[in-house]
Amino acid sequence: MDENTIFDKVHDIDLKKTMETSYINYAMSVIVSRALPDVRDGLKPVQRRILYAMIELNNGPDKPHRKCARIVGDAMGKYHPHGDSSIYGALVNMAQDWSTRYPLVDGHGNFGSVDGDGAAAMRYTEARLSKISMELLADINKNTVDFVPNFDETEKEPSVLPSRFPNLLVNGTQGIAVGMATNIPPHNLREVIDAVIKIIDNRIQEDRTTTMEELLDVVKGPDFPTGATILGRKGIEEAYRTGRGKIKVRAVTDIEAMPNGKQRIIVTELPYMVNKARLIEKIAALVREKRIDGITELRDESDRSGMRICIELRRDANANVILNQLYKHTQLQDTFGVIMLALVDGEPKVLNLSEMLGNYLKHQEDVVTRRTKYELNKAEERAHILEGLLIAQDHIDEVIKIIRGASNIQAAKAELMEKFALTDAQAQAIVDMRLRALNGLERAKLEKEYNELMIRIKELKEILGDEKVLLGVIKDELILIRDKYGDDRRTKIGFDVDDISIEDLISKENTVITMTKLGYIKRMTVDNFKSQHRGGKGIKGMQTIDEDYIEELFMTTTHHYIMFFTNLGRVYRLKAYEIPESSRTARGSAIVNLLQLQPGEKITAVIPIEDYEEGKYLMMATKNGIVKKSSIMDFANIRKTGLAAITLKDDDQLIEVKFTDNEKDIFLVTKNGQCIRFHEKDVRCMGRTAMGVRGINLSDNDEVIGMQLDCQGEALLIVSANGMGKRTMMSEFTSQHRGGKGVKCYKITEKTGDVVGVKAVDENNEIMMITTEGIIIRMSVDSISVLGRNTSGVKVMNVDDDVQVASIAKVREDVEEDNEAETKENEQ
Repeated sequence: MDENTIFDKVHDIDLKKTMETSYINYAMSVIVSRALPDVRDGLKPVQRRILYAMIELNNGPDKPHRKCARIVGDAMGKYHPHGDSSIYGALVNMAQDWSTRYPLVDGHGNFGSVDGDGAAAMRYTEARLSKISMELLADINKNTVDFVPNFDETEKEPSVLPSRFPNLLVNGTQGIAVGMATNIPPHNLREVIDAVIKIIDNRIQEDRTTTMEELLDVVKGPDFPTGATILGRKGIEEAYRTGRGKIKVRAVTDIEAMPNGKQRIIVTELPYMVNKARLIEKIAALVREKRIDGITELRDESDRSGMRICIELRRDANANVILNQLYKHTQLQDTFGVIMLALVDGEPKVLNLSEMLGNYLKHQEDVVTRRTKYELNKAEERAHILEGLLIAQDHIDEVIKIIRGASNIQAAKAELMEKFALTDAQAQAIVDMRLRALNGLERAKLEKEYNELMIRIKELKEILGDEKVLLGVIKDELILIRDKYGDDRRTKIGFDVDDISIEDLISKENTVITMTKLGYIKRMTVDNFKSQHRGGKGIKGMQTIDEDYIEELFMTTTHHYIMFFTNLGRVYRLKAYEIPESSRTARGSAIVNLLQLQPGEKITAVIPIEDYEEGKYLMMATKNGIVKKSSIMDFANIRKTGLAAITLKDDDQLIEVKFTDNEKDIFLVTKNGQCIRFHEKDVRCMGRTAMGVRGINLSDNDEVIGMQLDCQGEALLIVSANGMGKRTMMSEFTSQHRGGKGVKCYKITEKTGDVVGVKAVDENNEIMMITTEGIIIRMSVDSISVLGRNTSGVKVMNVDDDVQVASIAKVREDVEEDNEAETKENEQ
């Protein structure tokens, strides 16, 4: 070969320019044709092609499952010229109910697990479209979307699916392109459709755009298929407003007491995309490396009924401390980085919530418009044919004569067209007509069909002629899908300590808080309980377990502080809204899930406090008759790990705490029916860790069961274990110095049992009484007799054998919002 010919084939090129061009072409190919979803149907090309290949295979939810190898082969051979493993991976992902919130594929066989196990090979597994995926493909054969040639131009494929629900937000997506990535969390179908309906309603009724605040009211936040809890709304709001944000997601855990006195942490829900097996390995590694101390056993007890990871702790370990360490070092708490990036008209854009829903609605307007035009065209074509057939019916003898006399079909058609001014299509329909269409019944059918078609044509023209009617059609179809496929939220939205706006979102309302002997606490609405007459049987107030009963019950508001005093003389604090709300019969949450209690520590007194101010005090009373007064300001800053409130000696316990202003008389009532009254100025103010002074001189085997203030009512209501009770006017108790024996306030007999509760009441008060079996009765105080000091009273509650009254609480319907001491004292 000539040397000059060789050099003619060598071209000088600019390497920089060539690399740029090639790389940009590659990058755009990845962005548009592989990694990013379309804003309209929320699908990447591979997902769209799999679903379309399945509908082409007639592989719907009402048909048998087909081999995945067949589905992958069709998708690869016809539409997606890439590796079969990537196509099968996308198919598997759409079938996994822990990966996809509303699975688009109904899988049959081994499709992997939440532990990270892979699916079986495609030759073993089978699949078909799920019911909800049919809504993505609905009306695809009615010219609703554009079809484009496939890679070798032998087939046509849809450029987008009709997508009758907002799949991009509902199922979310993840994808890494070149220089950009998308990470859209899944959402609840009901909430997202309600948001689209809100946009439609505002356009139809008020002809305005919908504000972000309105959408945030409807779409509460992501709803992950694996449940878990989102901490705070700050990250959610940022993501919805800007298209980017970080959402903290925490596992659902519960601290349980074991029969041997130890505790265990139970994990029932994990953050989205967390591999359970790897998480357990990580916890085991932390224990081995001594980075977390106190875990004695780690088990995966998950089964078909749900997830359950059991973490057993050493007897002296603080469960809350270990749980916080697990949150810090493992994926029990994870961050979901939201990047709401999608293709809009072929270009990648970061969209906020409003823009996403707006683009989806625009797509639906286009889809319904095109479908309506298609149906109108079909209806008009059919109506045109029916008009010809009805003309033929009117002149049937002439028509038969023309057809019989014609030399061929073409001649017959031509003569019919000329004689009756018919079109070619009408004439063809007449010559195709069968003899049975000549009877009267067939004519009635034709007329009925024609009249129905004219009504339908009118409706379709109205849809095309009025945008508000079109939006109404979209709304009605969305409501049908919402009602058919919608379900409850799986992911709860909890509180984040760093999220300061959370309190503003909690409405201020009255609430009832109960706590059991074994430490289960819950918050309930006041309307759970209706007043009954004296001597009633009561209603079920809580589902208790063996040897458990309600010990504390009081009313407050959701924004009050709740101070918890323990048998070890320590104090902890929560806001009332931080206590989970439960139904009347639910057991509630274990208090160890909310407070970092020390081993062996139990709550013995609970009081609500609205605010901390100078000149106010806490008056404490112990079982052994010791009283102590401390300034409320000493408790203004309570750590999560608690504070020392009183120093106790021997086997003493703190039993009651009151909020006072140094101007009150104190009443101490004992189990054996003794009562002492003294002024609180008899007790000097002491430091937080002081021991206190003697309040009442107790006889053997006696103990204090309650402390009340004179401002809380005009009479002392005293109730005994066997359901007997009475009111005794406070004026019958003369004031004396602290430390005395007191006077008789209740006559103890075998019929009455020991005194179990005392409350200062007025006639218009109501009380609740709780038995050791969790039965609650609510009654008016004025139905209970007023009697002298040395009496046993009347029957106030019927209790069965082996059942006793456990405690009593005073009901207060209207919790005042001012800061007066009387208000707070009367709340308990």
